[in-house]
Amino acid sequence: MMTAETVFLVVDDADTMRKVNSSQLGRLGARHILLASNGAEALAVLRARKVDVVLSDWNMPVMNGLSLLREVRGDPRLASLPFIMITAESSRAQIIEAIAAGVSNILIKPYTANDLAQRITRAMSRRPLPRPPVVEAPVQAPEPVAERRPTLLVVDDVPDNLALIVGLFQDEYRVLAARDGSSALTICTSGTPPDLILLDVMMPNMDGFELAERLRSHPDAGRTPVIFITGMTDKAAQLRGLELGAVDFVSKPVDPQALHLRVANLLRLVEQRNALQQEYDTMLELERLREEASSISRHDLKAPLCNILGLARGLLEGGNLLPRQLQMLQTLEDDCRNLLGMIDLAGDVHKIETGRFVLRPVPVDLLTMVRRLCESARLTYQAKSLTIELVLEDATETTPILACGSELLCFSLLNNLLKNACEAAPDKSRVHLELRRTDCIELVMENQPAVPESFRAQFFEKYASHGKPGGTGLGTYSAKLLAEAQQGSLVLEADDEANLTRLRLRLPLAV
Repeated sequence: MMTAETVFLVVDDADTMRKVNSSQLGRLGARHILLASNGAEALAVLRARKVDVVLSDWNMPVMNGLSLLREVRGDPRLASLPFIMITAESSRAQIIEAIAAGVSNILIKPYTANDLAQRITRAMSRRPLPRPPVVEAPVQAPEPVAERRPTLLVVDDVPDNLALIVGLFQDEYRVLAARDGSSALTICTSGTPPDLILLDVMMPNMDGFELAERLRSHPDAGRTPVIFITGMTDKAAQLRGLELGAVDFVSKPVDPQALHLRVANLLRLVEQRNALQQEYDTMLELERLREEASSISRHDLKAPLCNILGLARGLLEGGNLLPRQLQMLQTLEDDCRNLLGMIDLAGDVHKIETGRFVLRPVPVDLLTMVRRLCESARLTYQAKSLTIELVLEDATETTPILACGSELLCFSLLNNLLKNACEAAPDKSRVHLELRRTDCIELVMENQPAVPESFRAQFFEKYASHGKPGGTGLGTYSAKLLAEAQQGSLVLEADDEANLTRLRLRLPLAV
């Protein structure tokens, strides 16, 4: 939770906004506030100093907020750092992009110190867990937020005028009243300022212009829209009001119908902004629930797999097995171990999709891996009587063929490609693999039939499937994703004349 010792980093290219955010944090009790004018500068600060929370604007030169977020999530030391994105953007696609990149919370301008405090509290209380959480009760969707009526502040020193305007709006909105500028200033600079101010100009002690000027310099009240209600008709007065940020002028005596329409239009915009913030809060909450459910599922799948692995090991150690039984149990044991690794891989795939994955490459023996996968596929698909053959660049190849990548990613990638080829191949046909070493490691895999021309453009798209009842369309999608995550490539080549589908995989050589 936030304390006086919490270290904040405020990132914004506008000096005014850095000051506003720093002022709001100071009012919340923060004593340690670091500043940066763009993402690159912020990244340098994060790598040199301890920071507990980042508040970053979205649109900035050099490096924007989204790029900064991705850099932070891709750094193991900073990956769990609470990161709040501050934006005036209303594009749903951009918000989805920020959520996918791992943003902790999103705050839409304009906002108050209370809004900021709530987002900081949420962000700091929802750091990624080091292991799957223990669930003691069913996961529930977030409770709907009660409908909030916009708040209108009416400021006038004449009681009759005040009563008239309050009566005009009190059935539709939450209406506050103030008879002088000082009282109005107190209300507007509280933690919950009004959504719109109807302000008389001519008042004793502090007139409407002075009040508007004070409001504009306050971090919470500076963005509250003001409608001046005045008997002044000269142009100079109106220009001064506009300079102070007034959104409209209404002349006395007030036309109730015209004033009602103006207020309704402005508050409709306020309601839209509030609804947008609520929608983004809900999107973030649902994403958090989805990630927790995925983590729990991966955790729960491991237990039965470990049991199967233990049973296979027990049978292997028991002896008295025929050679074929021994081979099948060893294959079962290997596949169980690999499946456990693939469950862990599911979290990495999400990181790859969202740009948060960091590859830590090691030498991977593809020759041994491909041979094992081919042997496993022959057992799995023996009912189809497939011929699964592996041809090497050197027919007597005995030395490892080493690629530079991740063993788990390579296994999942190759397993998906071979599985898809065997499932697509007709009974008694051939699945042909060639493994060669040039300036990279290249694996070419062929099977019948050729992918239909109409489907080739969608072949690697997520959820795209053709000719496989119940197919998820994730095999080729994830294979291409995993190849590119290892600085490799995967391309489709269809040979219509020979009726062949050919996949060409390239991975970097291990140095």
